[in-house]
Amino acid sequence: MRRRLLLGAPALLLTTPLSATTLGQRLAGGAHVLLMRHAEAPGVGDPPGFRLGDCSTQRNLSDAGRAQARAVGRWLRSQGVPRAQVWSSPWCRCLDTARLLDYGAVTVETSLSSFFGDYERGPQQREALQAFVARLQEEPSGRLPVLVTHQVVISAYVGGGASSAEMVLVRVDRQGRPQDVSRYAPPPAG
Repeated sequence: MRRRLLLGAPALLLTTPLSATTLGQRLAGGAHVLLMRHAEAPGVGDPPGFRLGDCSTQRNLSDAGRAQARAVGRWLRSQGVPRAQVWSSPWCRCLDTARLLDYGAVTVETSLSSFFGDYERGPQQREALQAFVARLQEEPSGRLPVLVTHQVVISAYVGGGASSAEMVLVRVDRQGRPQDVSRYAPPPAG
């Protein structure tokens, strides 16, 4: 089943989830990236006066969110993603999600940063993310690309948001522009 998504960004073709072996194969092919919204963090946005360097001032993962992130890491391995290079927004809820996937070192990438409440930055953020994804294609690391970010970033990039821990496999062109997407619901945390 295929349908078009028409929200903000150019319309992208949404496809049904791929087979278990295809997710890892598509990521390994170099023309795809996997974006993931951070795991469950109750609330919306961040408290007034939050600081990026101080997790106690931010909205953070719940116990269920931490379990959800670990479950996603296990699920990704079962889907043919044995090794990954994980990039994350500098927000604590994204960094914690990325680390709990258990793929080793996590690299902070500012183009994955939230712009919630400052929506005028959306187009600029989308361009920065496209440029980052284009660089990933030019400089392959041999590890599969997993990018942990926020709902607003995913929405700006592919034209539709994502729920907590939802993943979006994005086929991209040489300029890092999304061509089509496949969505993956988070696995049960149990």
